[in-house]
Amino acid sequence: MIIVCPSCHAKNRVPEEKVAQQPTCGQCHNSLIPLQPIELNEQNFSQIVPNSDLPILVDLWAEWCGPCKSMAPHFTAAAKQNPKVIFAKIDTEANPRLNQAFNIRSIPTLVLMKKTEEVARVSGAMSSQQLQQWLDQQLANTSWS
Repeated sequence: MIIVCPSCHAKNRVPEEKVAQQPTCGQCHNSLIPLQPIELNEQNFSQIVPNSDLPILVDLWAEWCGPCKSMAPHFTAAAKQNPKVIFAKIDTEANPRLNQAFNIRSIPTLVLMKKTEEVARVSGAMSSQQLQQWLDQQLANTSWS
């Protein structure tokens, strides 16, 4: 499977059985799947999302949003528990084109992506447990190959 390095954007081929073993980039040697959210923006979105074979869970948020701030530690905690999912954040204020492309009406909004296809979406702050239950359900209902 192909995983795009969040640091240098190099495409890396990783055997599926090694994905959970914290693979590193062949070019820059940074972690391919950091167990924390990565920042996506208008410059790197098109390099990372359409080229990665792993599911990508995107948190669309804003600095001024209270519920976004309260959910942030839960999103980070879930990232640590899911080594086969890339967790990403998009600041909707700093990235208006992505905000518009996702047709965001309220924040926080979570969008589960399979390459360029939106698989599922949910709005509103969630606890770690609620987020994990929602993610597990979406991953079980979708074919990722």
